[in-house]
Amino acid sequence: MLLLERRPVDSALMRWTSPVLALVLTVITGFVLFLAMGKDPVEGLTFFFITPVSDLIGLAELGLKMAPLLLCAAGLTVCYRAKLWNIGAEGHFLMGALGASVVAVQLADVSGFWVMPLVLVAGVIAGMLWAAIAAGLKTHLNCNEILTTIMLNYIALNLLLFAVHGPLKDPYGFGFPQSVMFAESALLPDLISGTRLHLGLAFGLLAAVAVWVLFARSFIGFQLNVVGQDPRAAAFAGFGARRLTWFAFLVGGATAGLAGASEVTGPIGQLVPQVSPGYGYTAIIVVFLGRMHALGIIAASALLALTFIGGEMLQIAMNMPKATTGLFQGLLLFYLLTCDAFIHYRLRLKQPVRQSIPVAASAATQEA
Repeated sequence: MLLLERRPVDSALMRWTSPVLALVLTVITGFVLFLAMGKDPVEGLTFFFITPVSDLIGLAELGLKMAPLLLCAAGLTVCYRAKLWNIGAEGHFLMGALGASVVAVQLADVSGFWVMPLVLVAGVIAGMLWAAIAAGLKTHLNCNEILTTIMLNYIALNLLLFAVHGPLKDPYGFGFPQSVMFAESALLPDLISGTRLHLGLAFGLLAAVAVWVLFARSFIGFQLNVVGQDPRAAAFAGFGARRLTWFAFLVGGATAGLAGASEVTGPIGQLVPQVSPGYGYTAIIVVFLGRMHALGIIAASALLALTFIGGEMLQIAMNMPKATTGLFQGLLLFYLLTCDAFIHYRLRLKQPVRQSIPVAASAATQEA
């Protein structure tokens, strides 16, 4: 019989092997799924993982998808290190996109070097204000942040839909739910000429480095770690849990809001209902896959960005459904959580216990 036995000490090897093993299992499962659907698995996996990054344009698109994932994941890392389970990066992202778009539309006829920074700051503030709702509910009413942030995601989505169907709708857009195109002064500059890669990737990389510095070199990062590992010890040391909760949520809202602002001022250039294919939710996988470490979330964001591009490639090349992207992301998260169990537990083979009958009792039974 196989049993899960608690390890006396968590396995450091499994902590870093688990993401690699989860990826391998995801690829193997994908191979089987392609076979089950009557598709060539080698061709399918090649289109999903290799073809999208086989040239400069593909690499630029990978960076384009990485940018919002990195920004959202950086903010979530701050929350999760403090054991604040913020699921609201998607809502912060959408509100950041909406806030930036409101300012960009108002300045559609204005030019100047200050327009783009102002639009980005508006997105950051909108994301922070949206995160502040969950922070206030957590600190003042003791509401569960998982539930509040999930519900706020849907409210944010409906506010964005209201805006593009109402106040921000382009009057000359032939009835399509979209805002007017932003002015050139409100758009982010390209990093590589001839591609769609923009300055948002630099924002994401800087955010990842900033998170590393926060936890490796700052006292407030130390406080967040202590609060996450032992709240009673943090309280005894005088670390204000309420203040740290606000700090973590506001950082998460700021980075995700900047991601939303960068998306509408980058490749899209206007506000549309499909501004996010689920970046905020996917960033949760990035955080855990990257082990809440700067280099880890950079690598994980590249991998998850590849799933978005690979899914689009499969739609075009092999007529696969759009849900393939979500399927691979879900498999990766499932296997990651399963493999993570072996950080704390190990499998043991338990031999069945045989009940022996005492000799005296056996003899008495025979005499009777």
